[in-house]
Amino acid sequence: MEKKTNRREFLTVSAVAGLGLKLGGRSPAGAETASRSSSSVSSYRRPEGFASEPMETVRMAFVGVGLQGGSHVRNFLGIDGVEIVALCDIDGPRAEEVAGWVAEDGRSKPDLYTGGETDYRRLCERDDIDLVLNSTPWRWHVPVCVEAMETGKHTAVEVPAAYTIDGCWELVDTAERTRRNCVMMENCCYGYREMMILNMVRAGLLGELLHAEGAYIHDLRSVKFSDENEGLWRLEHSIGRNGNLYPTHGIGPVAQCLDINRGDRFKYLVSMSCNARGLDLYAQANLDPSDPRAQKHYSLGDMNSSLIRTELGRTILLQHDTTSPRPYSRINLVQGTRGTVTGYPDRICLEGRSPEHDWEPLEVYREEFEHPLWAEQGEAAAGARHGGMDFMEDYRLIKCLRQGLSTDMDVYDAAAWSVLTEVSERSVAQGSQPIEIPDFTRGAWAKKIPLGIVT
Repeated sequence: MEKKTNRREFLTVSAVAGLGLKLGGRSPAGAETASRSSSSVSSYRRPEGFASEPMETVRMAFVGVGLQGGSHVRNFLGIDGVEIVALCDIDGPRAEEVAGWVAEDGRSKPDLYTGGETDYRRLCERDDIDLVLNSTPWRWHVPVCVEAMETGKHTAVEVPAAYTIDGCWELVDTAERTRRNCVMMENCCYGYREMMILNMVRAGLLGELLHAEGAYIHDLRSVKFSDENEGLWRLEHSIGRNGNLYPTHGIGPVAQCLDINRGDRFKYLVSMSCNARGLDLYAQANLDPSDPRAQKHYSLGDMNSSLIRTELGRTILLQHDTTSPRPYSRINLVQGTRGTVTGYPDRICLEGRSPEHDWEPLEVYREEFEHPLWAEQGEAAAGARHGGMDFMEDYRLIKCLRQGLSTDMDVYDAAAWSVLTEVSERSVAQGSQPIEIPDFTRGAWAKKIPLGIVT
């Protein structure tokens, strides 16, 4: 128990240290601007892509090997062309456990870095690492990624890549200057349904796209108050913050359908939250009154709803609720001039093809529009976490690096999807005022090629 308490104390302090928000001025149009001045970034040359020279073997290091990080290690053990060189975690016994999995697979045991919260810096000093995968608490996403890129490594990071506007810009600036990949591991973009819908969109089945909806609706009350894993740090973000704290699962798949950063971009956002009740009530019902967590008030509204308008005039509804007794949903709706498809439950309505004014099961279109990546790798992904989507994202990352291809998602996607966190918080704090969303591509979105149907 003492060990858990120490780990909680460390992660709590780390989370609180990163919670501050900086509110800026207002633009002449009436919407607060969340963009930096062009003079602060003009010295960097925006690259067309971050494709690197092909590498026969990708030498990997992992910073953070808890629940999700450990899951990634298992996935990469099943992917050709990967060598696991080093593991870093503040929990020494956990690092030893995960290193044992590598040894049991008949490989050399990776070196361990368990010397404290900044031991990742010592790991990054090595010159035999190509890719650092970052599965740490949110507070450490930007520092670890920046250190990896500055020392010549590609990096991949769990979601969100950052939760402040400045953090998003720091990732973009560093990637551009070092010419290293910074990929956000948004696994939902590799879900079976999501990739099937993208295939339908690319085939023109829905016509011109006009609207989309995404969400992260997941009852995490027991997780946030847990004494292990994410419970050691995630609850702290609900104390003083109010907005969409976890936008990327909902926004990522529909952003790909709408060609965000590749023909269109997020322009501005309006956000509002309902009253905060769920965490307070849960704490009162389940914790001893003397528990410090039961004595706090949690500011995070139970449901946050944000509306985004894109440069081309499309709209997106994005929602976040992790504190209510409501079944899991990411909504995942894409609407066009010829039809609409949505998840939870999976269904579709196509003009001239579906029964008039009625849904039909998405399964009906599976044979015709199953994404080729799932047709090709579905068996290999069976048994991996989150229905196999975790394996798919890991597989694609390694394939791109080994073949010298641009990754499916780049640092501009990581920044654009993650920045919605602080942008939504600013809008909520200012009475749902519209807030401009930074253009991390600095205008290049208009000429970039949309993501194709990858295999």
